[in-house]
Amino acid sequence: MKLALKELRRRPGRFATATVILTLIAVLLMFLGSLLDGLIASSTGAIRAQDADAIVYSASAQASFQRSRIEPDIRSAVESVDGVDEVGGLGVVQLGARVPGNGPRDLANVALFGYELAPDGVPEPPADGEAYADEVLKADGVEEGMTIEIGPARTPVDVIGFVSDTSFNGQGGLWASEATWRSTLAENRPDAQLADGVWQALVVRGDVEPGAIDSATDGATDSYTVDGAVNAIPGVSEQQGTFNQIIGVTIAVALVVIGLFFALITVERVGLYGVLKALGAKSSTIFGGLLVQAVVVTLIAASVAGALVVLLDVVIPPGSIPIAVSIGSIVSSAALLLLAAVIGCSFSLRRVLKVDPASAIG
Repeated sequence: MKLALKELRRRPGRFATATVILTLIAVLLMFLGSLLDGLIASSTGAIRAQDADAIVYSASAQASFQRSRIEPDIRSAVESVDGVDEVGGLGVVQLGARVPGNGPRDLANVALFGYELAPDGVPEPPADGEAYADEVLKADGVEEGMTIEIGPARTPVDVIGFVSDTSFNGQGGLWASEATWRSTLAENRPDAQLADGVWQALVVRGDVEPGAIDSATDGATDSYTVDGAVNAIPGVSEQQGTFNQIIGVTIAVALVVIGLFFALITVERVGLYGVLKALGAKSSTIFGGLLVQAVVVTLIAASVAGALVVLLDVVIPPGSIPIAVSIGSIVSSAALLLLAAVIGCSFSLRRVLKVDPASAIG
């Protein structure tokens, strides 16, 4: 192993090509992981922020706010379930918003929520005509104290403060009172307006299981835990599946690159390995040296790639690309690359074991 490390120090050029290629692969892998995290965060923030033990939709809604309708009698049934402490209505309308100073077609995508029970990080419902805005809307020019006009009806809403990580389906969250939400929905989506007392979903707090709620309503509801509601959001699982497949292919490419590189190195060193074996070196020692070199090269590539991805996160304007760089994501990507390095390097083990000192030297 000392010999392997010494070769890395004295002949770094031999490993430069593999290091550069692995660095590019690592940048792609880490960027994809951060992009996936950002997309999921921007699609699910409003649900993840809910301080709830259950989120209730109507039975046929398939966890979609737009298709869900909770009538007052259903709400009463939910409130009567043993263990339920609080029940609050929740609804959303997704529209474009005109921001002062922006062009007439330069709209900010917003998801205006009406709520009764405040999510984590969101204050109690504001006065009618006011809303708390998600920080991602700052990238669209939204400022505190500004009045934005929502939807084709240009419903005015005053932004009185900012909250974080409450986006929904890639649109910045706006958190308003029930009256503001209902009037905005009625003015801009007349076909979807709801009668008084009807909500799209319910937020439930207490010592209660989602299944107990659905039983109490005779199957009229479809209830989830917060994590279950996040996973049930249309499109989220598909996004995760697609990106995981791309990430898997990227790791496979890294494995092939490392495997081919060290297979070539092994072929070039057959004579050297023969001499080492003649001097008493074991095959495990020789392979250990190869493994150390693969790990060191991968660690260098992963470190450089991590720094580049962090730099990209700083350079990319907030709100332009939904990227969420985290130490955990970088470390997990580096770990996957290390695993690929170990497996790829293992392809050379058979050739190392077959080296015969006499034939290699002779």
